[in-house]
Amino acid sequence: MIKRIAAITFIFLCTAFAWGILGATIFQRTYDSGSASDSRVVSTWGSPQTQSPPQASFDEQVPNKEEKTENGKKIVTVTQETVTRWLPPESSHINVDLNLEHRQKGLLWYNTYKVAFGGAYSFRNPSDKDQNVIFKLDFPTAQAIYDDLVFTVNDLPVALTNAKNNASGTVRMKAGGVATLKVGYKSQGLNDWRYNFGRPTDANGSDVAQVRDFSLRMTTNFKDVDFPDNTLSPTEKHETANGWDLDWKFTNLVSGYQIAMTMPEHLQPGPLAGRISFFAPVSLFFFFFLMLIITTMRGIELHPMNYFFLAAAFFSFHLLLAYLVDHVSIHLAFGVCSAVSVFLVVSYLRLVVGTRFAVREAALAQFIYLVVFSYAFFLKGFTGLAITVGSIITLFVVMQATGKIRWRERFSAPAPMEQLAPPTPVPSVTGA
Repeated sequence: MIKRIAAITFIFLCTAFAWGILGATIFQRTYDSGSASDSRVVSTWGSPQTQSPPQASFDEQVPNKEEKTENGKKIVTVTQETVTRWLPPESSHINVDLNLEHRQKGLLWYNTYKVAFGGAYSFRNPSDKDQNVIFKLDFPTAQAIYDDLVFTVNDLPVALTNAKNNASGTVRMKAGGVATLKVGYKSQGLNDWRYNFGRPTDANGSDVAQVRDFSLRMTTNFKDVDFPDNTLSPTEKHETANGWDLDWKFTNLVSGYQIAMTMPEHLQPGPLAGRISFFAPVSLFFFFFLMLIITTMRGIELHPMNYFFLAAAFFSFHLLLAYLVDHVSIHLAFGVCSAVSVFLVVSYLRLVVGTRFAVREAALAQFIYLVVFSYAFFLKGFTGLAITVGSIITLFVVMQATGKIRWRERFSAPAPMEQLAPPTPVPSVTGA
């Protein structure tokens, strides 16, 4: 019995080592190809976007008075200096529509989205003169495309000057007049979308901005919304059939935070398959442990070679999963691999022990410790708890089933045959 356990342990350790190599290979395939895929996704779909409010400014000539002393005489020089006056928006009313569309490259899914942005900003000319005001919109990122661009002042189109990452136009504003700038576009990005209030940097290096009469309405086609740390939560939110309707409304806000939305992540097939492979020795340990207990209790003979083929059937699940997840969905791949592995075990033990044992005890044990334990990795945040509960239940069942077993007798070596045979009677010898 001791030699059999030692042989089974050796088979278990060799299989665990093979799983370690397989898991490392999966992660290498995932992130080696992922580094190349990242740049391709950014180049074709776009990068994370951070939109800032448009800027309005005009240049004016102001007198610059300089005084200096030469030969004891005070000389005053007055020159004209060009100064840029920035106009803060008096109101901002924005609409953002986010549509999540995941894209898969290799063993990774990318959180890509389409965005429709539109905003109406009002600016006032504080000068007592008519001014040529330059309106400029900085695009959220240079690595993106912008379609259906809208750029109007008081509902009139503006002749635009396009730079590398912005569009600008000049409009004549009357003294004390108010102009409404409307901007909009359709684009696409990656991972998250942010709105920066365009705040200046103070002397301490912290970004603080003041906005008045501000509203931002965001609609999503996904329900799993996530607001990053150090961002503003919506003041109102309403669930819709496909997602959420979120509103940020502020009358007079002074803040150092942004408005941001992080796209929900798709279940990553590569990292998931790698984690399942690294955890596989635990599943095999419980399966071997239960098989050893059941066969010992029922007097069923399973040779270490039988355990070797059972370990190979378990390993086939993870090997097939590793090279199937980048071709079909992770759930379909998981179902196919589970069916293949269970079929291998049941069809094999049917020949070794019998159909009843293979279908009932072995198949049930494999389903629990391979399929269910592996599927626990799909339950984000509950994986450890699910496996712990399953382990404790297994321990309870085994302890109750084996409580009356005399393990010393089970593990003792069988007596030699000559000791078990009855003594041969000695024939009596009589005299003649």
